[in-house]
Amino acid sequence: MAIAADALPKVTLMVGGIDKQIYLEYQLAQSLGMFKKYGVDMQLSTEQAGGVGAEDAMISGQVDMAGAWYVHTIDFQQKGKDVINLIQLAVAPGERIMCATGSNVKTPADWKGKSVGVTDIGSGTDDLVSYVSTRAGLTSKDYTKIAAGQGQTMIAALKYNKAVCGITSQPTVNAITKLKVGYSAIDLSTGEGTQKWLGGDYPAAGVLVRGEWLKDHQKEAQAVVNALVATLAWMKSHTAADVADVMPKDFVSNQLVSKDEYIAALKADWGQFNLEGLGKMPANGPQTVFDIQKAAGKVTGTVDLSKTYTDQYVDAAIKAEGL
Repeated sequence: MAIAADALPKVTLMVGGIDKQIYLEYQLAQSLGMFKKYGVDMQLSTEQAGGVGAEDAMISGQVDMAGAWYVHTIDFQQKGKDVINLIQLAVAPGERIMCATGSNVKTPADWKGKSVGVTDIGSGTDDLVSYVSTRAGLTSKDYTKIAAGQGQTMIAALKYNKAVCGITSQPTVNAITKLKVGYSAIDLSTGEGTQKWLGGDYPAAGVLVRGEWLKDHQKEAQAVVNALVATLAWMKSHTAADVADVMPKDFVSNQLVSKDEYIAALKADWGQFNLEGLGKMPANGPQTVFDIQKAAGKVTGTVDLSKTYTDQYVDAAIKAEGL
């Protein structure tokens, strides 16, 4: 017998851009009824441009959980805050560095003396651009970074020569390609591309919680992880088209993308999702993220990486599901 939603414990989770493909598992789990099935009444929300970020909403207690990048656990630990990543949904950032048509940029070394667009100064995409540039032998004085946002603002930056390249994810990648404004020069959207340009798996989207909240909400935390592990398992046996069919219609068909384009883009970037690990943290992932943060000058003290994530809830879910 189905449990009434009001009889289930309520959990709030803010996502760092709920309609982005890099963050699709949270909404997919909701659309498939997984949260309810595993015993939580999940209230999803999304961060708004210019509003509070998902990780900041979580740390301040506005929401219980953040659908955000693992990297924030390292940043928070340095500020004396205990934040834990409960499940790792992605092994690549799901981003591509798109370069303006005719620019002939093939590697980061080619943008020397030029401007590169990032989502926001100080953001995760900013750090990724810094790191690939450093690996290509550039210093921060060799090029300029500008805040170009995503969607129409990133497209405009490339189109009107404000930036020679810009880092962004789907569906903006598709729109840039379709409009012939730019092309994909550096692929950080798959495990293979991430290994090439970053030197290892890059755990991106996950579920972040405060250690204090986790202590008092073991049952809810396990239920959320169970639902997301089941969603990853569902994805393993389904296609990009199946995903598009169950997602909200305005996510898969809007001014940036048609449903067919959404499916094609998702298929191309399918390798970003942690389907083989079913949510377990990749072995070298935390160290890769740490190295990137250090290169970006964001590691000022010691960090205990073992305290930034746990696989215990994923392991329990895998065991319970017989996966």
